[in-house]
Amino acid sequence: MSSNPVAETVASLMPRAKAELTELVAFQSVADFDQFPKSESEGAARWVADALTAEGFQDVAALDTPDGTQSVYGYLPGPEGAKTVLLYAHYDVQPPLDVSAWTTPPFELTERDGRWYGRGAADCKGGVIMHLLALRALKANGGIPVHVKFIAEGSEEMGTGGLERYAEAHPDLLEADTIVIGDAGNFRVGLPTVTSTLRGMTLVRVQIDTLEGNLHSGQFGGAAPDALGALIRVLDSLRAEDGSTTVDGLAPETGWDGLQYDEEQFRKDAKVLDGVQLIGDGTVADRIWARPAVTVLGIDCPPVVGATPSVQAGARALVSLRVPPGVDAAHATKLLQAHLEAHTPWGARVRTEQIGQGQAFSADTTSPAYAAMAEAMSVAYPGQEMQYAGQGGSIPLCNTLAALYPSAEILLIGLSEPEAQIHAVNESVSPDELERLSVTEALFLRNYAGS
Repeated sequence: MSSNPVAETVASLMPRAKAELTELVAFQSVADFDQFPKSESEGAARWVADALTAEGFQDVAALDTPDGTQSVYGYLPGPEGAKTVLLYAHYDVQPPLDVSAWTTPPFELTERDGRWYGRGAADCKGGVIMHLLALRALKANGGIPVHVKFIAEGSEEMGTGGLERYAEAHPDLLEADTIVIGDAGNFRVGLPTVTSTLRGMTLVRVQIDTLEGNLHSGQFGGAAPDALGALIRVLDSLRAEDGSTTVDGLAPETGWDGLQYDEEQFRKDAKVLDGVQLIGDGTVADRIWARPAVTVLGIDCPPVVGATPSVQAGARALVSLRVPPGVDAAHATKLLQAHLEAHTPWGARVRTEQIGQGQAFSADTTSPAYAAMAEAMSVAYPGQEMQYAGQGGSIPLCNTLAALYPSAEILLIGLSEPEAQIHAVNESVSPDELERLSVTEALFLRNYAGS
């Protein structure tokens, strides 16, 4: 790869990339404005807008989307008659979770053991930098051969649909021949991978109430219905004995025919404790890419420290359900809500509320863009061939774009390989992957322009 002028340019730009990622990671751009200042997200949006302006993009704007966040847009014209490529990433990030569990501060990019640590380093502020590196490398080696549209979303992690609704209201804005979503990841470091499917997702909040107020457990416990106990019973009903997801009416039998995930490698990647079993049945790939998966994201109840001997009058939980391609997320939401209500014991009062939702996605891997990407990956990753994998996560915008632009080719690449530990403490990015994928994207744009 070192003899390739594009690769040499990207290598020379890596110190600048690290400095820029350090600046971008420093913004606490979590799109939950009840917990994090909105000014942090606005600062990150301005950073992206300034970066696009510096690269010569036109019509740069921070678009106010219906969910109260901003998505940054810019357009860089290419040669007359050239194809148009949309580059996507998001600058919002997940909350840092337990800050004390981070080895180094979550919003300070820190190099350690050959990786760069910080919230958003891989998911997906690193994706913003990847796009910029690819474009700079092309500008330094003959120019950018396509028209480029750039969109950086501000609320992807919240699943609130702001950019989807904005795109539907302005259908010409993101129209392109090909769309590169920089929010996926290689199957493992050094193995070039495109993500061909994404599971959809729904978020449901469930509230259970049994009493007008908390009661003394010594005086009333044993007969007074415990809302927290009822909630636990409801949540337990979402899993079979082996841990498989069991939502009434939702079929779990689908399988995955592509790249397989070795079980021992998965245990290592997921950091499963010795002696603890994996849940579900079928192959690992079946379970994480092709089948429904329920996760209890949080429970509102008294913490252990400071708890009193009380029967709880009310309790609530936030439940996530991932659904594979072929399953309508709206239908899955209704099934989940019906299941939660049907399995609530003791006549307890139950309310469910949909919080977020995104459809599953499946790409057409036979398109010319995939051939151009395969050629680019073979150069950026010498001796390797492009692999196809699924991803258990969801990117709701993909289905919106596929519906708006049915002829557009959509590819998913990115920096979120297993070692990145996205959404967890100590998230990190491999600078080697950032470099190789930036080369990949630059070569892809060149290949695709000539296809």
